[in-house]
Amino acid sequence: MPDPGDLRDVLAYWVRLKRTDKGWSQERLAMECELDRTYVSAVERSRWNVSLSNIERFAQALDVEAWTLLKPPTRPSE
Repeated sequence: MPDPGDLRDVLAYWVRLKRTDKGWSQERLAMECELDRTYVSAVERSRWNVSLSNIERFAQALDVEAWTLLKPPTRPSE
């Protein structure tokens, strides 16, 4: 689970999860977003501060609302 206080970690978590749920490679997501694959990889590793425009691109490609990519996931009750 990502650190809920680190939005880059939260974004990385959701982008990776939604991408793999679709069965897409990083290359496919990059193509859908019109971004470079190395950029997608860096986002998924929390290496980049991502612009709002690119968050919108990810959301549109992944078919989710942009805000959901920044909402910390909840831990399952134990």
